[in-house]
Parts: sequence; structure tokens; C-alpha cells
Amino acid sequence: MRNTIKAYIAGFLDGDGCVMLQLIHRCDYVFGYQIRASIVFYQKTKYKDFLYWLKKKLKDGYIRDRNDGMSEYTIVGFKPVKRVLKLLQPYIKLKKEQVKISLKVINQTPGGKKHTPELLLKLAKEVDKYAYLNYSKRRTNTSKEVEEFLRFHKLLSP
Repeated sequence: MRNTIKAYIAGFLDGDGCVMLQLIHRCDYVFGYQIRASIVFYQKTKYKDFLYWLKKKLKDGYIRDRNDGMSEYTIVGFKPVKRVLKLLQPYIKLKKEQVKISLKVINQTPGGKKHTPELLLKLAKEVDKYAYLNYSKRRTNTSKEVEEFLRFHKLLSP
């Protein structure tokens, strides 16, 4: 992909997009929570052809129409989010801190049995930083809830 295209997409992400890390409560997960990484681009539905162009360039994710006349192009998952953020990182201006934190958390998150409750709690505290960066209004899962769950289930060392 040409640098001018990467810079254009990064500018669109800076203005009409969102880089997110979320703590998701999962009953079937051994530590009760998982971290979800995602990138979302927003556009009026009547201009959603642009989102299909983005999807063709970035090669991951899905597009959905909302009920409010807007459409979203969403990329979810550590691997695709990391790939896209690394691609756009040199051109990001407004969301530099979100990209930095996302890549830090993604790079520190091991798979499978290497994951520990202590590491989950440490990374959950990084995810908490998004409340300030992304002006979260409906955020309910925080590192405090993760810690309470881990302590209640005796998964954390005292």
C-alpha cells in the first residue's frame, strides 16, 4: 500500500474512527474477563461505499449499518488490529496515545496457559486509560471489577 494511502486512512481514523481496548466479562473464561482490541471507522450510511474501499485496503473486519443513519467498519482481534495499527502508526496524529497503549497491551498479552491473573490485572489497568482518552460514557468493566473477580475466586496471590 502506498504511503499516501496509509496517511489518508490514518487521517480518517484520527477524525472519524476509534481505537479501543475493552474489558469483556466472559463466564466461560478462566479469569472471568478478556481484553478485546478493535478499530472502528464511522461514516454516514449514504457514503458507506467508502467503508467498503477501506475494507478492501485493510483486508479484515466487517461493515454494519446502524439504526441512526450511520455505518461502521469494525476490525476486531489482536492480530488484525496490531497489523493495521503498525501500518498506520507513522501517520497517526490525534490518536497516538491510543495506538501506543493498544500495541503495548497486544504485545504483552500471551496466549493460552502463559496468561496469568496478575498479568490480566496489570493489562486491565492499561485498558482503564482508555476511559480518559476516548471519553467513555458507558464503560462498566474496569480493572477494579477484574481485581474483585480474581480475588473473589482466589485467583490472585495475596
